[in-house]
Amino acid sequence: MAETFVIAQGGGPTAVINQTMAGAVLEIRKRYRGARVLGARHGVRGIRDGDYVDLSAVPEEQLLRIAATPSAALGSTRDKPDAAYCDLVLKGLRKEGADAFVYIGGNDTAGTQQILAEASGGSIAFVHAPKTIDNDLVENDHTPGFISAAEFVAGAFLSVDLDFRALPGVYVGIVMGRHAGFLTAAAAAWRQNEHGGPHLIYVPERAFSVPRFIEDVRATLDRHKRCVVAVSEGVTTADGKALVESLVPPERLERDAHGNVKLSGADLGMAFERALQEGLPGKRARVDNLGYMPRGYIGAINATDAAEAFEAGAFAVETAAQGGGSVALQFDGEKTVTRRVPLGDVAGKTRHMPEDFLKADANELSEAGMAYLRRLVPPKYLVDSPFV
Repeated sequence: MAETFVIAQGGGPTAVINQTMAGAVLEIRKRYRGARVLGARHGVRGIRDGDYVDLSAVPEEQLLRIAATPSAALGSTRDKPDAAYCDLVLKGLRKEGADAFVYIGGNDTAGTQQILAEASGGSIAFVHAPKTIDNDLVENDHTPGFISAAEFVAGAFLSVDLDFRALPGVYVGIVMGRHAGFLTAAAAAWRQNEHGGPHLIYVPERAFSVPRFIEDVRATLDRHKRCVVAVSEGVTTADGKALVESLVPPERLERDAHGNVKLSGADLGMAFERALQEGLPGKRARVDNLGYMPRGYIGAINATDAAEAFEAGAFAVETAAQGGGSVALQFDGEKTVTRRVPLGDVAGKTRHMPEDFLKADANELSEAGMAYLRRLVPPKYLVDSPFV
């Protein structure tokens, strides 16, 4: 079938995105001897500009080392192409004689592939291979990159809870996640028992109220003498606005090229600090923004995550042979399986954390939420309860 494949990476890097690239390249070599494999630098921008790496020439040993290396080896992009941009990309693909284009990324990446597939008239196979630590792709039980990031978050919150047992106070950890709370929920994956932190979890799927937050923290302090909080950077207030818009003065708000409010940075953390100082004066409190650290931390690369990411890349080649589509990781009740789904089922859509993952009357994970995390992020360390 295909003689020329183009591969690119889009969106935020992860700890295992290069596994998907390597899985695709090695599967192409196995199926199509002599095939040409081009890696576009910085996503679709590289195709538009004709900027490629010849992956056909990379020795397998080096490719496997790259696979085990965090971040996007080809470089990534936040470009969100419109129809005109996609036309330039399509011309770039045709110039190289591409038979298939595998784009590794999230729902925006799937959207780009859908536009390109419709514009190409079927002359090129367009494949979306999944990647996102946010775990927010529909049709997927979980996504490559999530498990490794979740281990980082779980370990961080287990550690900080032990720290705050020794010196009690209030701890707030801000975790990445604009629209979905899966990664923030992972803070509870290694929670020791009902007394352990995080004691409170706030996610975008549930409206956030500053007064309710202060009351929750006060009640937790009364019960446990300390309070560990995990909060998504994308939590919203009842009016649907991002919390950062409610807490940070308009003149201090930053927006990206797509008009989205910038959620990262120090402003949200400082706003939480002010809320705690005003609502609970005199209480020892610390607010940290985990920032980018969870998404590509080399010390938390999970073996299952790496293997599934590699398999997603290999299956992307099979998907190309079937004419294109999106690769999905699904759970059949016993194990994770890889399936092909239509691009339109994934493109531009957001999978939210199920409502029953949270307790109805408290900002804590339910048994259903804990069961999901136990399956994907089982306990890794044996620790004992302190004497305090």
